[in-house]
Amino acid sequence: MRYVIVIGIAFFALAKTNAQDLTTYIQEAEKNNPEIQAFELRYNIAEEKVNEANWLPNTLVGAGYFVSEPETRTGAQRARFSVSQMLPWFGTITARENYASSMAETQYVDIAIAKRKLALAVSQSYYELYAIRAKQLVLDKNIELLETYERLALTSVEVGKASAVDVLRLQIRQNELVQQKEVLEQDYLAEQVKFNNLLNRDEDITVSVVEDMFIPDEDELILSENLQLNPELIKYDKLYESVEQSELLNQKESAPSIGFGLDYVPVSERPDLSFSDNGKDIVMPMVTLSIPIFNNKYKSVTKQNELKQLQIQSQKADRLNKLETLLADAQYNRETTRIKFNIQSDNLKQANDAEEILIKNYETGTIDFNDVLDVQELQLKFQINLIESIKGYYIQYALINYLTQ
Repeated sequence: MRYVIVIGIAFFALAKTNAQDLTTYIQEAEKNNPEIQAFELRYNIAEEKVNEANWLPNTLVGAGYFVSEPETRTGAQRARFSVSQMLPWFGTITARENYASSMAETQYVDIAIAKRKLALAVSQSYYELYAIRAKQLVLDKNIELLETYERLALTSVEVGKASAVDVLRLQIRQNELVQQKEVLEQDYLAEQVKFNNLLNRDEDITVSVVEDMFIPDEDELILSENLQLNPELIKYDKLYESVEQSELLNQKESAPSIGFGLDYVPVSERPDLSFSDNGKDIVMPMVTLSIPIFNNKYKSVTKQNELKQLQIQSQKADRLNKLETLLADAQYNRETTRIKFNIQSDNLKQANDAEEILIKNYETGTIDFNDVLDVQELQLKFQINLIESIKGYYIQYALINYLTQ
């Protein structure tokens, strides 16, 4: 089970276009994240409870002094010393250790779940940073394009083929794009703080993201059966096993306990008699048996364990339904982003063709700068939509990996 979980996390870190960078960030997050460290400490505590399970009841030691010494045939008894030790039924200690081990395994699955959720959060934040940075680059190119159009407009104004209003409109549009870029810069800084906090490091550290990403032509085959290997479901299996171990322990504890002891009584010699056992001390080995005659407690625990198992089965079935729904939604959303990406790519190509036509018209002496602004606005819209499609695709890709890998 541990092997499967570790492999799953490693594969989850792989992205098609930025595997090394994102993998490194995820590994750093797993190493430094305080929540993961807390889960690991909880697991260490649970492991230590296996050693705690190997215990015996306290040894009883007693001593008493006879204020009024009872006389016996061999002499007066002066005091009484005793020691006794109760022992659990055969296999009880092993049952305790097995139960503690099963609880530790449950804590280990919690670590795997926490790491997967952290990897998902890091990936989603990374793709958000990519989208913001890509939009900034697109805005830079569009600002440069508008500056080119502005120079054309100024030349057209000089020869009387355009008005100063056209120039002003182009400048206003440039200002709007500069404003959008500055807002995106603030968005990037805010998302960078979130990203660095996930890695538990200084908020001001610069995050390096790739500039170009793409949507692959084909998606990897998704096997819904792999959902059964998701740690969120494995946890219920481990909980079920822990209840089984709890019931085995309950059966052992409901068995009798046996005890061994020794009493020692010093005896004073009788001065008025002389015989072989005069003043002989008393040594009395003892065996005790603790029988749980009134065992309603253990019967109740058995019934509780049966109900717990039914509860765990219902919880697992409910969680499986929810994970299947999440997987179906993620697959649907991923395919939707692919469709949007393809449509926006076609739209952008047509907008670029329109731009080429406008440039050729300028070469022949005619250009409508209203059309220029309209085409530029369409180009920017399609470029932003492409970036959003890529971001959405990889966010769904990360979610699918979280569920199935």
